Amino acid sequence: MRSARWFATLPTGTCVRLGIVVSALLLGTYGVAAHAQSSSFGGVVAVSNQLVDRGLAVTPKTPVLQGALSWTTPSGWSLGLSASTETRAPGKIVEALAQASYAWSLSADWQMQTSLLYYRYGNDSHWRIYDRVELGASWIYRDVLTVGVSAAQLVHTGGRGPRGAADIGFRWPLAWKLAVSAGVGTAQYLIPPYNRDYPRYQYGHAGLIWESERWRVELNHIMTRHAPRPDGSPAVSPWNATVSRSF
Repeated sequence: MRSARWFATLPTGTCVRLGIVVSALLLGTYGVAAHAQSSSFGGVVAVSNQLVDRGLAVTPKTPVLQGALSWTTPSGWSLGLSASTETRAPGKIVEALAQASYAWSLSADWQMQTSLLYYRYGNDSHWRIYDRVELGASWIYRDVLTVGVSAAQLVHTGGRGPRGAADIGFRWPLAWKLAVSAGVGTAQYLIPPYNRDYPRYQYGHAGLIWESERWRVELNHIMTRHAPRPDGSPAVSPWNATVSRSF
């Protein structure tokens, strides 16, 4: 999440990586980096009721603590790291993310950002197969509309080609420091589901955001349409809440 406008460039608002703090931290730095006079550091800490990645649950329905750090330059480059852990097992990292991004202006209204990300999950063999490298691009219109595309390559599964995703998100400010957000997306499964008639799945969200100084509170209703997941996979909570503070 970064400076005052950390939320602006999350692809599809937050339905792409709801709860993954570094996405907000880095994907929003374009507004700061493009106009800053010197390099800057930033960070954020947050608590969510669940970690969700493109409409699929990464953790059970339990509180998740997240933290992220970023470094941005006047030329538009940014680097960042984040980690997430369940509060009931604070010593166990469930997801870590490293990201390098570059942002620039296309016109007075449009900006673009490209990002290279590396996802690292816990040592549990079930989740380790999802470790991946992802290349993405986002087009942002006036901090209101965001369109993103990406391609991900699994690290530990040889012979499987890149898996694509596309998202579109919308955010509109209201009175009393509130804003509404909504987004939809579609993605190829990183690991094919048991029912191979579903090569892709769809997800979306609609929510409300409140911001004041460095604090941010967000409540989203999550909608996902996907094939049955393997036994033991966590289910997505229909409501996701996140409280965060940037610094």
